Amino acid sequence: MEGSANSDGPAHVDASVLTPVLNEERHISDTVTAMQAQRFDGEVEFLFMDGRSEDRTKEILEELAKSDPRIRVFDNPGRTSTAGLNVGLRHARGDYLVRMDAHTFYPEDYIARGVERLRKGDVVWVAGPQVPFGTDAWSRRVALALNTWLGTGGSARWGADSESGRNSGERELDTGVFAGLWLRSTVEEQGGWDEDWAINQDSELAARVLDAGGRIVSLPELAARYVPRNSLRGLARQYWRYGNYRAKTAARHPSSLERRQLFAPALAIAVLAAVAAPEPVRRLGRAGLAAYLAAVIATSARAGSRASAADAGSLPAVFAVMHLSWGFGFLSGCVRFGPPFAALARTAGLRRSR
Repeated sequence: MEGSANSDGPAHVDASVLTPVLNEERHISDTVTAMQAQRFDGEVEFLFMDGRSEDRTKEILEELAKSDPRIRVFDNPGRTSTAGLNVGLRHARGDYLVRMDAHTFYPEDYIARGVERLRKGDVVWVAGPQVPFGTDAWSRRVALALNTWLGTGGSARWGADSESGRNSGERELDTGVFAGLWLRSTVEEQGGWDEDWAINQDSELAARVLDAGGRIVSLPELAARYVPRNSLRGLARQYWRYGNYRAKTAARHPSSLERRQLFAPALAIAVLAAVAAPEPVRRLGRAGLAAYLAAVIATSARAGSRASAADAGSLPAVFAVMHLSWGFGFLSGCVRFGPPFAALARTAGLRRSR
């Protein structure tokens, strides 16, 4: 049995919100309150899939469900976000699915605008950009880094505060997707989220949707404030896993790898070359690291003009942790899951794109 749920909700549901949770006792009440504030002219249900929390998360949710029949709570024995999403998919009653994470702040019309766009019929997935938003010292510093091109690589998944300045107007998306809204039929046709992807599950699903001919768009009005990790250790672990699973996604879906995503692995290789390669290659590695250091210093100086001295002074460490963790994570993923030769050939122009 996957868990208990409030079965007294509306008979017809337009949108089902899926939120995997794990040990969210400190924030879960605020998360639910924010979701309940959504302005949507339709019936909505809120499904929470608890990954066997060791605190009072599930207890709090079940108490909240007693006063709001739209809240339904389920066990997630797989414990990962991906497994939780599939539990939610099995129990969802809405025509539309909405993924909302517990540590992201969404605009009050997030569901309404997303469903409105889906109803036009020419897209099957609508997302919004992430806008980095720090709440303490280190999450603020990571957010500062993510508001630069060097921090995001110009990815469309990041919000309008980034230096790229390219997030105005609706944008067609590749696999670099941050959650969003779907037609439930789209996700069901794909068999749900692949539970072999503990990380990068939305990008893996997006690759399948795109290969099936579906369109994915990002709307700037769906921009959601994302709170980054609040320590360098947590950031390193996060980006290592991102790189690891990006290699796996690239191996499964060659068209999902973009040239810009090879920057961090190239940096990691430059580090190895500068330390252990034969002398001619070692010089090239050191030259590459010198160029990277110059870019980091220049970017940090620009970003530091709108931040405190302590935050600005921390940026080189933040950039290094992000890029090297992602880069070495990608190389580790190539060993763990197999090198994505077809994806690398495509990025080099030796193989046709999707």
